Amino acid sequence: MSSHARSFSISRKASKNGPSTAIVLVGGPSRGTRFRPLSLDAPKPLFPIAGKPIIWHHLEALSKVKSVKEVLLIGFYEEHVFRNFIREAEAAFGGFNVKYLREYQSLGTAGGLYLFRDAILKSQPNNIIVMHADICCSFPLQEMLAMHEEKQAVATILGTRVAADVATNFGCIVQDSATSEVLHYVEKPESQISNMISCGVYIFDESVFSAIKDVMQVREEEKSANLDPLHESDDRLRLEQDILTPLSQTKKMFVFETKDFWRQIKTAGSAVPANALYLTKAEQANPGGQKPSQQCELQLPVYIHPTATVDTSAKLGPGVSIGANVKIGAGVRIKDAIVLDNVDVKAHACILHSIIGTDSRVGAWARVEGTPTASGQHNTTVLKNGVKVQSITVVANNVVVGDEIRLQNCIVLPQKELKGRNYTSEVIM
Repeated sequence: MSSHARSFSISRKASKNGPSTAIVLVGGPSRGTRFRPLSLDAPKPLFPIAGKPIIWHHLEALSKVKSVKEVLLIGFYEEHVFRNFIREAEAAFGGFNVKYLREYQSLGTAGGLYLFRDAILKSQPNNIIVMHADICCSFPLQEMLAMHEEKQAVATILGTRVAADVATNFGCIVQDSATSEVLHYVEKPESQISNMISCGVYIFDESVFSAIKDVMQVREEEKSANLDPLHESDDRLRLEQDILTPLSQTKKMFVFETKDFWRQIKTAGSAVPANALYLTKAEQANPGGQKPSQQCELQLPVYIHPTATVDTSAKLGPGVSIGANVKIGAGVRIKDAIVLDNVDVKAHACILHSIIGTDSRVGAWARVEGTPTASGQHNTTVLKNGVKVQSITVVANNVVVGDEIRLQNCIVLPQKELKGRNYTSEVIM
């Protein structure tokens, strides 16, 4: 029997009042290719959204769960990549230790968990919280934990509802509407089975490692039985396809449905709507408290780094994040955009639905713009003249957009100078 079709008998360990261990799956440089060109210079999990690295928002949510005493980042980046982040996170949150555990080859999301099972279980956690790095969410972890304990679950999934026509792009959940028990889970099904999808946030009992071990044993048996020397097996073990699907047959997996915001951060352009969602959340939590000190015209929510200089005649927002040491000239208009560190935006430039990379320059009267997409839409492409193009314009690091140049629905790779003509729906290499 193939591993993905297998179901197993699994029992929850006795509940205890122990700590929780949290895991953030950060992937590695060979992942995140859809996030290019932004991931060429900085790892995707550390890309700033609403003024903080993507995974800072995960740790901020974890800091509100008192039982979490340790956060483990698991991936296959080099160790030094997260060193500064870990130091800053431990200083900011204080309630837990943060460690990075490096895989030296891609083992898959479940394979990485199993490799580091001793480190994960070292503190004898009552629960194991697992979060994918590339999501933007309000992370209702306390509510999930309450359901997990109430149901005596082996696994609890955070779920949300999306439009039926996009549901098959995600892991789909069929649930018992009365009990929230997961009856069926299929990763990216060929046909629609449900509009309830997995958000990539899970709570497991430690017995999940028994489930992973079962699947690994079946894999080994299948490999031994296959005598074809040309057959190449995939040794990666994936949490969603290989573990959750059979777990859904155990009657011990449940779904907690969130009605709050959620979206994936897969492509570079998806950082812009995620930025707006996190800024809006911060503004709602503390109305007016996030207002920047710079004396320009603001339409909140807006984040401006304290070291940025903004001309008083500029107009910023909503949905705008401005990085460190940015200079914004007179009459500039910026809306639904991320402007990274050390960017120089000259007078009367306009930046809409775009990302401007570090150390870039946007010339006077230049116009850099993407196309707005409907709220709740989960892709970052639009149709222009019958052709699918990126809705968000993404300008990589060290790019010069010349004076009076118009750049629309484009991806620009690093160290380019754009002058002499306008650019529409292009990848500029």
